[in-house]
Amino acid sequence: MENALLCDDIYKILEDEIVSLKIRPGETLSENSLCKRFSVSRTPVRSVLQRLQQNRFVQIIPHKETIVTPIDLDIASQLIYQRVAVETMILRDFVKTCTPTDVARVRYAMQLLEEAAADVAEPEHFDINNFLSKDLEMHKIWFRATNKMFLWETLIRPQPDYSRFIRLDIMGAKNVPDVLSDHERMIEIIDSKDVDAIEGIMTHHLFGGVRRLGGQLFSEEYRDFFLQKNL
Repeated sequence: MENALLCDDIYKILEDEIVSLKIRPGETLSENSLCKRFSVSRTPVRSVLQRLQQNRFVQIIPHKETIVTPIDLDIASQLIYQRVAVETMILRDFVKTCTPTDVARVRYAMQLLEEAAADVAEPEHFDINNFLSKDLEMHKIWFRATNKMFLWETLIRPQPDYSRFIRLDIMGAKNVPDVLSDHERMIEIIDSKDVDAIEGIMTHHLFGGVRRLGGQLFSEEYRDFFLQKNL
């Protein structure tokens, strides 16, 4: 049991580091280095690496090395498409049934998001984790209010393609003005109960990374992040 818990802890640390791009696509994970870092034998390290491979975060090349996988832009785009479809339906339900208290929660979440964006003018002080967390908390409100939390947990589960693509979009706080503007538009839609406008804002918002990065996705700066078949 203790060994299983240790493996879970190591897995979570490495998954977080890969998702946050602290460990970048193409980097090698050395068994020896991991054993030394976590003060464990090869057995739990190998178990963790196998689990990371099962979840497509790494590729194990037998008798050679373990490499962090590139982002598959095709898969990331499909997962964005899925989230647009699901969240459009959820927000429609929310708009039709939300109470004044629900709306107040959304407004407070927007306030917290704006506070998280306060350091946007100084990217070196900008807390990516805090901003992303506050962004997700606002979306979570309509999932909770419509009793769709299983769907929410499924959509935000760490994933090697979509999760890292989101981080790539937010690096350097480049997406902050767009994200704030999109959330302000969502509040306007909730206030006016304009359900016909929901799909448009969700498409614009969730595909924002593709729109913002645009041609940069194929530049030298980003090339190493992505699976080459996408480029």
